Amino acid sequence: MTCAHPVTGRPFPSPVPPGTGWPGDPATAATAVAGTPGEVVELARSASDVAELDARVSVCRACPRLVEWRESVAVTGRRASFADQPYWGRPGPGFGDPAAERLIVGLAPAANGTNRTGRMFTGDRSGDWLYAALHRAGYATQPQSWASGDGLELRGIRIVAAVRCAPPANKPTPQERAACAPWLDRDLELATPRLRSMLALGSIAWDASLAAARRLGWAVPRPKPAFGHAAEAVLTTTGGREVRLVGCYHVSQQNTFTGKLTEAMLDAAIARL
Repeated sequence: MTCAHPVTGRPFPSPVPPGTGWPGDPATAATAVAGTPGEVVELARSASDVAELDARVSVCRACPRLVEWRESVAVTGRRASFADQPYWGRPGPGFGDPAAERLIVGLAPAANGTNRTGRMFTGDRSGDWLYAALHRAGYATQPQSWASGDGLELRGIRIVAAVRCAPPANKPTPQERAACAPWLDRDLELATPRLRSMLALGSIAWDASLAAARRLGWAVPRPKPAFGHAAEAVLTTTGGREVRLVGCYHVSQQNTFTGKLTEAMLDAAIARL
């Protein structure tokens, strides 16, 4: 299926092959592709910088169930309101300042959000909440994020995820979470020299952040810090630097529509960064 990109008007197939000019696509046709969990480990460890890491993330094919799901949504599972738009249909690369001192860790891309637009928390109500809050805090140049190429920039902060492909029912399996973990490990490793704090959106992101820190040899409090909104834990890198981990309820509609997470609560959590 071929449709026009909502910003540029350029026709793109769904899912989008790398190197075809999609706004913000970090990959090219020559980007190395991980086809197994073992290759994820190898390609994550050897990524020299954030740009190379994002490129490799964006073409990963290590989890067959997730590959089939994300690509089928891009062709046959799209919402009627987006029928005239192309779908990214690939893993969601990190987004934001490559030299950020702060990381936001999410759960996984949404089927009609990141999986459609190709950018973290873009094109759905969760993103509306998150980017509006980041704009209020001075991290985002605009409060809306509706399509890659819409002009949004993040300053001083970068967004990544525990799982990089949209999962069926928003529930990645333990095996899929484990296969994707090396990408997060490398994100933290590359950020370590300047990293000051992290915001975990939801319990899965909280647990993934703690597990990544342990794998990198960081000191993590024992017993394992429990997730909760406004929960905090201090992690210590191998170089002795302290990194604050802040918990926040996820910006999903299940939380924001019910009032479990309010704008004031989200603003306060971001302020702790």
